Amino acid sequence: MILVTGATGNNGSEIVQRLVARKVPVRAMVRDFNKAKSSLQNLMTAPNVEVVEADFDRPKTLLSALKGVDRAFLVTNSSERAEAQQLAFVEAARQSGVQQIVKLSQFAASADSPVRFLRYHAAVEAAIQASGIAYTFLRPNLFMQGLLNFKSTIVTQNAFYAAIDDAKVSIVDVRDIAEVAIAALSETGHEGKIYDLTGPQALTHSEMAQSLSHATSCPITFVDIPPETMLETLLSLHIPTWQAEGLIEDYAHYRRSEASVIASGVEDATGKLPRSFETFAHDYAPMFR
Repeated sequence: MILVTGATGNNGSEIVQRLVARKVPVRAMVRDFNKAKSSLQNLMTAPNVEVVEADFDRPKTLLSALKGVDRAFLVTNSSERAEAQQLAFVEAARQSGVQQIVKLSQFAASADSPVRFLRYHAAVEAAIQASGIAYTFLRPNLFMQGLLNFKSTIVTQNAFYAAIDDAKVSIVDVRDIAEVAIAALSETGHEGKIYDLTGPQALTHSEMAQSLSHATSCPITFVDIPPETMLETLLSLHIPTWQAEGLIEDYAHYRRSEASVIASGVEDATGKLPRSFETFAHDYAPMFR
């Protein structure tokens, strides 16, 4: 049995859908079953999927969710509780006899990073390695699908804004991350591996805007803004302060050109080249019009 946490999120939902299509037994973990119904309604009738309710902040529910699980995909929201929540999951997995954890980490995860997200991922990776459980760490760069967070201004203003200047980022498609996760969860040979996951190109946000313009047949521009302005905007959208400040640290990391490296992790794990940004822009164009 494979357990997928964050089953209604960007990565979790993609992974569950692919496991269901492959007829692999999968247990989709959600925090609130009633809220998850609408997201999972197309999958809940599949004979090989089970939806289980559990909460990272209530370890006893994790033990129940992990009963009979051989492999688990671990992801949480990046909140101030993320490190503690994931460490609780690792301990529950150890107690439950889980054989392998496939953890969604982040590109450049490091204990001494100035970026809080990268520090907590490194701490959890270390705990998994110390637990004795077999592991596979997926370290993706910035998600292409993250641009959907700018959808409202792209639709209403034909523009999107961020504090990144003209730095290049080797942005990666969530669908490629899901395919790497599926390989690690359903095949042997991925144990002990750390996969850096990027797209095939390092692009500036202005170059991304050009691709979106071509795909949508609408003139879309990128506007660089100061970090202070970006933080104010995030807070005005009711993003929690800790997470908003972490995103500003992320973008400072991008702005220093520390996320422009092109890695081979997608091809190494799946044997396929990662999707280009042009492919993403074409496939998601209706959402940006």
